[in-house]
Amino acid sequence: MDQIDILLLKSTQDGIPVAPEPFKHIAAELGLREDDVLTRLNNLIKEGVIRRFGASIGHRAIGITANAMCTWNVPDEKVEEVGAIMAGFPEVTHCYERPRYPDWKYNLFTMIHAYSREECERIVKEISIATGINDYSILFSEREFKKTGVRL
Repeated sequence: MDQIDILLLKSTQDGIPVAPEPFKHIAAELGLREDDVLTRLNNLIKEGVIRRFGASIGHRAIGITANAMCTWNVPDEKVEEVGAIMAGFPEVTHCYERPRYPDWKYNLFTMIHAYSREECERIVKEISIATGINDYSILFSEREFKKTGVRL
């Protein structure tokens, strides 16, 4: 990566313009040609610097207001298998293994988004049935203070 790549990442990290030719606008800002911007972005994707380009939907704006982190006590030898099943649920946006601590037995975490708390609870029950894991705790979000992606 060079300085131009860094400037390109900074100019796109908060989104691209909603325009018929968004990369032309970015190129103009950086004093580049549109082809150069596209080539650089493609190279950054190939190198794994950029994992993907995608749209981010403001879930609260469309009514998805129930967010639950569910912590699961999964036998260590089943984490791979159970994690794959949990991650396969479309309502699960994050699924992580984390270490246990003497006063914290949970080692798998899922973030679930739904239209209501009841719907979150229903999804958790479905996950529990699909995995056979019954030892869990649901932590509902009360307030969002900050939500951003990684920034340069």
